[in-house]
Amino acid sequence: MTFPLTSFPRAFRRAASLGLLSIAPPAFSQVVVTTPSTAVGLPAVTVTGTREQALLSETPASVGTIQTAAIRDTGPMHPGQILGQVPGVAVAVTNGEGHTTAIRQPFTTSPVYLFLEDGIPVRATGFFNHNALYEVNIPMAGGLEVVRGPGTSLYGSDAIGGIVNILSKAPGVMPELLLSAEAGSFGVWRLMASGSSPFTENGAFRADLNLTHNDGWRNKTAYDRQSLNLRWDKTVDADTTLKAILGVSKIDQETGANSALVFSDYLNNPTKNNFPIAYRKVEALRFSFEYSRKFGDGMLSVIPYYRDNSMELFATFNLSSDPRIDNGENVSYGALVKWRQIFPMMRARLIGGLDFDYSPGSRQEDNVLVTRSGTGANTLYSAYTAGTRIYDYEVTFKSTSPYLHGEISPTSKLRLTGGLRYDTLGFDMTNRLGAGTVQASVLGANRFYGQIAADKTTYSRVSPKFGATYALARNTHLYASYNQGFRGPSEGQLYRAGNDTNATNALNKARITLGLKPIKAEQFELGLRGEIARWSYNVVAYDLVKRDDLVSQRDLATNVSTSVNAGKTQHKGIEVGFGGKFTDQLQIDTAFSYARHRYIDWVTATASFSGRQIESAPGIITSTRLTWRPLPAAMAQVEWTHLGSYWLEAGNSPAFGKYPGHNLFNLRTSFAITKNFSVIGRVINVLDKRFADSASVSSNTPVFSPGLPRGFYGGIETRW
Repeated sequence: MTFPLTSFPRAFRRAASLGLLSIAPPAFSQVVVTTPSTAVGLPAVTVTGTREQALLSETPASVGTIQTAAIRDTGPMHPGQILGQVPGVAVAVTNGEGHTTAIRQPFTTSPVYLFLEDGIPVRATGFFNHNALYEVNIPMAGGLEVVRGPGTSLYGSDAIGGIVNILSKAPGVMPELLLSAEAGSFGVWRLMASGSSPFTENGAFRADLNLTHNDGWRNKTAYDRQSLNLRWDKTVDADTTLKAILGVSKIDQETGANSALVFSDYLNNPTKNNFPIAYRKVEALRFSFEYSRKFGDGMLSVIPYYRDNSMELFATFNLSSDPRIDNGENVSYGALVKWRQIFPMMRARLIGGLDFDYSPGSRQEDNVLVTRSGTGANTLYSAYTAGTRIYDYEVTFKSTSPYLHGEISPTSKLRLTGGLRYDTLGFDMTNRLGAGTVQASVLGANRFYGQIAADKTTYSRVSPKFGATYALARNTHLYASYNQGFRGPSEGQLYRAGNDTNATNALNKARITLGLKPIKAEQFELGLRGEIARWSYNVVAYDLVKRDDLVSQRDLATNVSTSVNAGKTQHKGIEVGFGGKFTDQLQIDTAFSYARHRYIDWVTATASFSGRQIESAPGIITSTRLTWRPLPAAMAQVEWTHLGSYWLEAGNSPAFGKYPGHNLFNLRTSFAITKNFSVIGRVINVLDKRFADSASVSSNTPVFSPGLPRGFYGGIETRW
């Protein structure tokens, strides 16, 4: 399934048509700031908590940071191998770099997380993709920041469970070139090249290339990626800086790795794949240009951006109910405009801004006729032919969002913050198929898909936040906050209502779905962070409640079952981060969380789950790393990750029980043979533990998606 090192066809054609690739590269000074990598200790600043550089000690939010050195030591092949270093964060594998995420939420594919690159959303809100982190070049990032809990007051829709911000690596002040090559078990290889050089006066340029291939350890689960990142920085004068970023990714994968198996196959035949025909092909391009200028105690920042996303998907999760091939694409034209003013009195700071996004897109979906054998959870889908076109529409997402953020220090120890954001989101859809229904054969049965000729939908929401930090001592800080969040429906939720057995019901279902409203959330949290000698810590307790969540219910007027805003859930827990040095050579870092996720009001068309624990919601998530550096040139690290047990289904039935959780151990080493040449090695799942990336109930049977067995990986790295 490998593909040649060709250009990125659609993305580069778009870029060239806009003239993006012909811009003379103005180099940019580093506006996004990360602190120097240290072995231990809390970072001094964060850029995600307030959308610009701020002291972490004065930021009333749960911000976890992963710096460049940690990314390099880890060498992640998947986002889950690095993001779990932040307390309360777990990322599970679906296939390749595909993922489901759990941050103050169960493992989910729902749009409750916001993924950013240097503060700019990776995708438009209306076109959310839970796998969006694979569109970003994480192994070559300059740093990662995760804000747990709602961040809507600054970032808008989707920022409910958390925000993941990937920070690009800034160009160096001196010329450098770094090349690395890795290979390992299951046909894995990766080539990465990174170069940086001064470019014009007071400017610099950086390029990063990532080529990755994986044969897959299960049948028909190969994966390829090509990623290229370019960044130019320039300091125009003492008050003016510029930054431009171009990121392009192409991904081609066979998506059967999350093929769930009955327990006997999970234990004895884990390479089996019941969905070998499924696939995913992704192209993504992001370009942004930042202008930043100081005016005395004020600063203006203007960031126009452009995105181009396309995906062809034959999904495993539809094969047993509604098999179809989905072709979706959208482009985005947007801008982030911000003014920051500092006032001497009480160290006050005021940030006001306007976010604008205009994202036209389209979707075509074709029903698929599949060849299958077996029954229930053991059904094998082995071949397919294209059937009837069931969806074909154009849709434009638009958002305009002014916001205001303020900070003030009534005393030297106390700092108060507050913010307010007003989001206006809208969709404008035109259906190429017209009004009515489309008839298709679905798994041998005659089904109908309701069609709405056109639709214009607008949502608006005001989101406040309040917070405070208090210095109990020089290196000990208490913080508290209240935040609201929301997420608007995606275009797929609004305009793909699904099928029904008769035309009237299908049309009613399509009409009812247009009434979906945003899901709302609010959170209280209280935290403490600080440093004692060579040790650092952070502890936070939170209580997050979601309202108007989507629940499948039967409409009394039409007798049709569809999703409605009728659910309420509660998510509460404690997160702990701890790190320090036993000696100059030996250090430990731990991320721990305990949480309970519960249905408060959750009545579906078939049952009531109110009061039950939410499925796929582990209570305990832990990651601990013990790192030994006997010499400046040598490093050895052992990592223990623990995922707690969780229910397989919403009813919490003892008949199905729980997934018991698992413990995994990983080993990483590196050694610099010379100043310019290093060798690296990793063993993933050292004890060859059988574990599940996900577990659930299918066809009234517990099923498990087996995780990666023991794998050995090695590589070399050279720099000039």
